[in-house]
Amino acid sequence: MADILERILERKQIEVADRRVYQPIDDLKARAADMRPTRGFANALRTRLAGSESAVIAEIKKASPSKGVIRANFQPAEIARSYEAGGAACLSVLTDIDFFQGADAYLQQARAACSLPALRKDFIVDAYQIHESRVLGADCILLIVAALGVDQLQDYAGRAMEIGLDVLIETHDAVEMTAALRTTSPLIGVNNRNLRDFSVSLEATLSLRDQVDAARILITESGIHTRDDVAKMRAGGVHAFLVGEAFMRADDPGAELQRLFA
Repeated sequence: MADILERILERKQIEVADRRVYQPIDDLKARAADMRPTRGFANALRTRLAGSESAVIAEIKKASPSKGVIRANFQPAEIARSYEAGGAACLSVLTDIDFFQGADAYLQQARAACSLPALRKDFIVDAYQIHESRVLGADCILLIVAALGVDQLQDYAGRAMEIGLDVLIETHDAVEMTAALRTTSPLIGVNNRNLRDFSVSLEATLSLRDQVDAARILITESGIHTRDDVAKMRAGGVHAFLVGEAFMRADDPGAELQRLFA
């Protein structure tokens, strides 16, 4: 099977090069400096975990490379309001165009419709995208260890935090976890989906749980579809979740969130 992540990253490099021509990075930096303070993504998770058994990052996602279109009736603002009513702590919004049918506008629409902090879910391959994310209104960005070198990961995490963004560092195995823990970000994610072939196993998170100290928040990503899945993670000491597809396939995403995490 072709390496899906490699194809995504190759396309993303081309996309960023095109965007640099349209809007130079110095212009983005100037605009980013004038943005209002972020809503505090990490703090929202901490606050929720202090008073609840789970903190949910609810994802707004139209499609994926492995599943095709997941939600045909796709209204980001409406979904965001549903998530907020359903008890989400934060949002995650796909902005990748070519593989996930996302859009920058979806992030802006979702965030404007509610008071929740939002993660820009995309594939960061260039520092340009960090400043771009701030201008788009993101409160947090995703840095995928498998997509970046160790030095680049450290550099990008530092740059993002310097301009007020929280950073979710995404891992999939023990080697990637070691790299993630060298950053100062309090948000460490384990993607249960292997981005190279899109296979899923919840054991990915559970096998890495003990490497993450209590000062950080461990977030399990992908593959959470049932209350049994949630119970399995809670029993393993994992209480922060990023969930998308299970909600996106429901008529009322916020109601499904409430049902899954009751």
